[in-house]
Amino acid sequence: MGEDSEAKEAPEPPQGASSYSFAIIFITLALSLVALFIAIGAFIGNQHELVYASVFLIIGFVGLASSTYMLVQTRGRVMRMRIEIPPVMTTVTCQKCGFKNVRTFERGDYVFKQAGPCPKCNDTLLVSAIYREVKEKPKKEMF
Repeated sequence: MGEDSEAKEAPEPPQGASSYSFAIIFITLALSLVALFIAIGAFIGNQHELVYASVFLIIGFVGLASSTYMLVQTRGRVMRMRIEIPPVMTTVTCQKCGFKNVRTFERGDYVFKQAGPCPKCNDTLLVSAIYREVKEKPKKEMF
């Protein structure tokens, strides 16, 4: 086994909401601001079109509130979606005396690789295991 068969790094976790979601949110925000400006202009300019102005005012406030709510919710989801990748660990053991050492994975490690002399008996150390250290989350009780 050579360097070609090294463990590949895990792909990046999803970083959050797509750009389409943000585009829709910002378009909604822009349209609601335009509706608010039209409503303010109708209130100031023409006293006869109060129904027209109030409809645009309601549309503007509802759009502004909904786009702000969606933006806050999307940001909260992005923060929750951050996934911590557990570290990769390497176990090095001595076949003669049973000495065992757990260390972080180093590039080029593979199982049965000779890792140097044993500090106890000066026999060769071998990489015996490579694994991800997974910390289990505490289970939530239903009741």
